[in-house]
Amino acid sequence: MSAPIKEPTQTGDGIPGSPPVTKAPPRPGGAGRSEGITLNVFSHGFLVLWAVLIVLPLIWLVLGSFKTDAQIGGSALSWPSNWQLDVFGRAWDKGIGDYFTNTIIVLVFSVPLTMLFGSMGAYVLARYEFPGNRFIYYFFVGGAMFPVFLALVPLFFMVKRLEMLNTYQGLILVYVAYSMPFTVFFMHAFFRTLPTAVFEAAVLDGASHTRAFFQVMLPMAKPGLLSVGIFNVLGQWNQYILPSVLMQPQKGGDPERYVLTQGLIQLQQQQGYATDLPVLFAGVTIAMIPMLVVYLSFQRQVQGGLTSATLK
Repeated sequence: MSAPIKEPTQTGDGIPGSPPVTKAPPRPGGAGRSEGITLNVFSHGFLVLWAVLIVLPLIWLVLGSFKTDAQIGGSALSWPSNWQLDVFGRAWDKGIGDYFTNTIIVLVFSVPLTMLFGSMGAYVLARYEFPGNRFIYYFFVGGAMFPVFLALVPLFFMVKRLEMLNTYQGLILVYVAYSMPFTVFFMHAFFRTLPTAVFEAAVLDGASHTRAFFQVMLPMAKPGLLSVGIFNVLGQWNQYILPSVLMQPQKGGDPERYVLTQGLIQLQQQQGYATDLPVLFAGVTIAMIPMLVVYLSFQRQVQGGLTSATLK
């Protein structure tokens, strides 16, 4: 008798003799989607709560500038009964105008110098190899983590020996030195990723290293320059510790040259028992408005620069 003939087995795709197809276990349809929805709700809820904690004090501050002392002591977020604009004039005449001018004078010089020296240092550390390159870079990074409180006493005596206490140039130099570590660290990432071919083409065309830096490489790092520039403006505008130590009038020296942060504390102390709170609120509003305008005007550029630095 002949052996029985076996029929070919049909596998997963119906082709005789093909290897069996392993079917993946069914995935739960709504598990991943529900987790994503929960995460989005939590993150958006946290952001909304954070925004409320930031916006409500600002609204209370601005509304308080148009109220009387009695209204400020009442409901915190009540609408002012009389929109009095003369309070801003009173705050300006009580010294806010002078403090505002002093702050502008310092920042006009300190921010450009910080960007110039910081970008030059970051470019050299990022594009040129030499002995001690990494040591200098990590020295700048370590400076960003060094608390300024530890350097106040030696810094005071150093500036005093240079006879720059209570002077614009003394505070400008300290601001530049204080902002350099973050600027170098931030710009280092941009300069390391710029294409070398562009620099080589500029050199072949006869450009010197200095000209190639200012006319070719620096414009290519414009997003980073804009972002770190905004951070430096915000940080130096809101600085209080350094000017409170270095901008104290000396006996027989120049008159006080308080910046805006010092001026607000001075305005609060001058009130004593007078309790002219609308003037104080108006002074804080005057100090706050320029930074809000700067950030809201350049927020897209700042976000773009931070995104570029993260991707690089």
